[in-house]
Amino acid sequence: MGRVGLTTDRLVRAGAELADEVGFEQVTVSALARRFDVKVASLYSHVKNSQDLKTRLALLALEELADQAADAVAGRSGKDALAALGNVYRDYAREHPGRYAAAQLRLDAEAAAASAGRRHSQMTRAILRGYDLPEREEVHAVRLLGSVFHGYISLEMGGGFSHSAPDTQETWEWTLSALDTLLRTWPTP
Repeated sequence: MGRVGLTTDRLVRAGAELADEVGFEQVTVSALARRFDVKVASLYSHVKNSQDLKTRLALLALEELADQAADAVAGRSGKDALAALGNVYRDYAREHPGRYAAAQLRLDAEAAAASAGRRHSQMTRAILRGYDLPEREEVHAVRLLGSVFHGYISLEMGGGFSHSAPDTQETWEWTLSALDTLLRTWPTP
């Protein structure tokens, strides 16, 4: 029944594939054991439980996204960098819907500190430096961009824009332009 060669990394990567196929919420240690045709108990030497597995999936997704985002924004500034970052998130969500959902998992403080979440924030802040925002305003802008990117992507993936014109790509480009305009003319309190 069992297969040799199981490692934590191999299980997490298989869990990520499973999440993309059936949805992040459906990923459990039991579902993963069925995928490898092993007993559930044999996986507990690699992951503590389903929550531990989901946390590891979130860490993997955040790392993958950070790597892709870093590559996309390298050498860019202003609207080009802003669009590159947004497009990475949107493309990743389309290609890896389960992993994208995993990246939204609320992590405990220890896991969050060890995650690539900090890299995402640093990249966003680096992009914002090109807009000359006051440093005290950066946190607001980081939250705004995250909210718009993730909100748009969630609505689009959920079919929220599928019953009306124009095409979602046109609206996405308009949204990126509007964000660029807002950042260039950032209001000061």
